[in-house]
Order: sequence, then C-alpha cells, then structure tokens
Amino acid sequence: MASSIKKVHVVGGGLAGSEAAWQLASAGVPVVLHEMRPVCGTEAHQTDSLAELVCSNSFRSDDAGNNAVGLLHEEMRRAGSLIMRAADAHKLPAGGALAVDRHGFSAAVQDALVAHPLVELRREEIAGLPPEDWDSVIIATGPLTSPALAEAIGKLSGETALAFFDAIAPIVHYDSIDRSIAWKQSRYDKGGPAGDGADYLNCPLNKEEYGAFVAGLLAGEKTEFKEWETATPYFDGCLPIEVMAARGPDTLRWGPMKPVGLRDPRTGRRPWAVVQLRQDNALGTLWNIVGFQTKLRHGEQTRLFRTIPGLQRAEFARLGGLHRNTFLNSPRLLDETLRLRAMPRLRFAGQITGCEGYVESAAVGLMTGRFAAAERLGLVPAAPPATTAMGALLGHITGGADANSFQPMNVNFGLFPPIEGNARGKERKQLLAKRALRDFETWLAPAPLAAE
Repeated sequence: MASSIKKVHVVGGGLAGSEAAWQLASAGVPVVLHEMRPVCGTEAHQTDSLAELVCSNSFRSDDAGNNAVGLLHEEMRRAGSLIMRAADAHKLPAGGALAVDRHGFSAAVQDALVAHPLVELRREEIAGLPPEDWDSVIIATGPLTSPALAEAIGKLSGETALAFFDAIAPIVHYDSIDRSIAWKQSRYDKGGPAGDGADYLNCPLNKEEYGAFVAGLLAGEKTEFKEWETATPYFDGCLPIEVMAARGPDTLRWGPMKPVGLRDPRTGRRPWAVVQLRQDNALGTLWNIVGFQTKLRHGEQTRLFRTIPGLQRAEFARLGGLHRNTFLNSPRLLDETLRLRAMPRLRFAGQITGCEGYVESAAVGLMTGRFAAAERLGLVPAAPPATTAMGALLGHITGGADANSFQPMNVNFGLFPPIEGNARGKERKQLLAKRALRDFETWLAPAPLAAE
C-alpha cells in the first residue's frame, strides 16, 4: 500500500520535524526527512543528531490534571508521539517537571526514525523554496532556519519575519559544587516523574550577596549585537537574567531566584534568594543553572557565577549563549491546518509557526504530520477541538492571536474556551483538563493515524 502513496517531504530534523515524520510513517505514508546538519551547522546546535535539545533539558510540568503543558504531554502520548516516548524513556529527576537526558533522548528519536522502513533521512540543506514537484512539504526548520530558505519564505509570503533572541543557560560539573553549602530540595518538597521531592540543588544568598550579584549582572560586559539584530525583541518567557535584573532590584528574587518553598538546612530559615540547579544528564554529572540564560561574555559569566555561595569553585561544561529565533506571522499567513495560504503545498511546524517551547513545537509537528497523512490517504484533515491543549495551541497560532501584535506563546489554560460553571483556580484547571482529554479521545477515534 505504502509503495503507491507519494512521499511527503519534511524539512528540518528537530523535535517538530522528527515528530511530523514519525506521524506520517506511522500512518503508512512514506516520508523523506531533510536535515542540513552536519552539511550546514547552526549557531546553537552542538551535534548533528535529530531532535537535539539546545536550550534546556526540561519539558516543564508533567501534571496533566493541573498544568496545560502536562496536559499537552498526555495528549501527545495518546496520539503515539515519538518525542514523548523518547522523553519518558530517558527522564531524569526534576521535581514536578519532566526533564530528560539530552543525549539519550536525541539518540532514541534518531534510532527510531532511521529504523522505520518508510522514513528516508537525507543530510542536505534545502536552500530556497522546495522543488515544485514536491507537492506536500512540511517546513519544520525551527528558530534557526537557514538564511536562504528564510529569505525565500519571506518573499513568497510578502511578510517580514518577526524575530526574538533566545538565550542558553550554563551547565556546571556536579563535583565542582560545594555541597557543604548547596542542598537538595524541590520547592515545597514537591516530587514528580523519577523524582523524590529533592531534585534541585539550591545555593542560598543573603540580602547583601544578592545585591552584589545583581550589581554585577548590571555592570558585567555583555555580548554586542550585530546591526541587523539591534531591533530584535526578547521573548518574555526566556529573558536573559541581566535583562530581568535591569527591570528592578527584586525582579530576579521573584523570578528564577525566588526562595519561596525552600529552607536552608544550615539555618532552618528561608534564604533571601536562591540559585537552583537541575540535573542535566542521566549520570548526574552535569547540572543546569535554572533560568540563568544570559548574554554576558564568557569571562564575566565565570567570574560572576563563582560569587554565588556553593559555586565558588564551579567548573562549567557549557557557558551561556544567545541565538536569534525567527517565526512567521502565522495568524495572517497560515490556514487552519498550517498550510501557507500563498502556497498550500507548504505546511509549517514547530517554533517557526510562533509557538514557544520544545513540547509545543513537537505538538505542532505532530498535528502537521497527521494533517499531511490524512491528505495522502484521501481523508479530510480535521483539527483537534479547541477545547484540547493541541487545539487551543493551534487556534492561537492560526487565528486566535492578533496578527498585528503576534508573539510566541507557550500553551496555557488561558488559550482554552471557558468552561461552564463558577469553578476557579485549581478546580477550573482540572475541569478544563478533564474536558480536553475526553474531547481529544473523540478526535483520535475515527482517524487511523496513531502509532502502534
């Protein structure tokens, strides 16, 4: 049967492209997955592996009953997601979050795709628009789309791509952390997947130490932007710490350095501020400084971060960095199944559509894969209901947001249609999640597209 079905081409081997390819192949549709690495590298990637995680190893909350991204996890699992299967197989302790061993995760995704008989992996750059005889293409090139392809898309759409900076947090060698100062505890002792309620390392700062740290951030030498980058805005969900510090002296203390739900075992009291580190690999030898994405120069990072109690002798496996993300004005340019209105043979998936986050990118890839597979199988692609996490995210991207002020968005319950009744807070979230999973199962039932 598959031999008589024309191939779908997927451009980009990140999380979105890998998931789209998997959904197509699982539905019996042959797919060619094009990945430009290692033929052409990027500013942020360090390997040529498919589905490489470059910013953080956290998929965020895995609580499907109370958190929108946890709900998105569950919907993806029920839809046969390869990304979630690999994440679950390589999860690490992270309190209430789902974090993964980055290298094991990427290897699992790549191995599954390479082994699938309906997937062909080509290592090549698609410079410019895909050839005209490719009548079904999913472009999942992410925030680091090659300049040639980005320029071609811009000319075709008539839109100037929006852009923002996304910063990378540093990683510390575990054995260089002073454990006589740093202690293990999750905020409010909350446990989670593979965790025990003590999944973060905490470095405490008193009022004077915190003030000196903030002053150092503000005075530290920063990376200078190229002329074409100077007008590029930041995404509020991933602000560099020095940008947050510039917004006010207590901004960090109520952001990534908030001490609530934690107590220093040496004093029995809550510190003035806390720097948290989260396990970054399965061996537990590398730890990520949570929320410390930065554009400080490397020398400044090393000097300043070693003023944090517990990190005086820190050795860094990776220092922070900065790269430029690009995305489309999707509410204006894409239809309800993520096709480019100006050229419907092209679909878009992942961060280039204006969703934000690894999980959201993979979820959009999952939907595009199913949409393209339905077309190849002679079916009418059906979007998931707006009451589901996937449907709410899709609705925001394809029309729910104001095209005049469109910005990247993480999935959140604010995107869901209201629920009847007077429920508030946690009860409301639980009712929204329950409705979402019920409606998602109904959406899945008639479509023979879930992986076995």
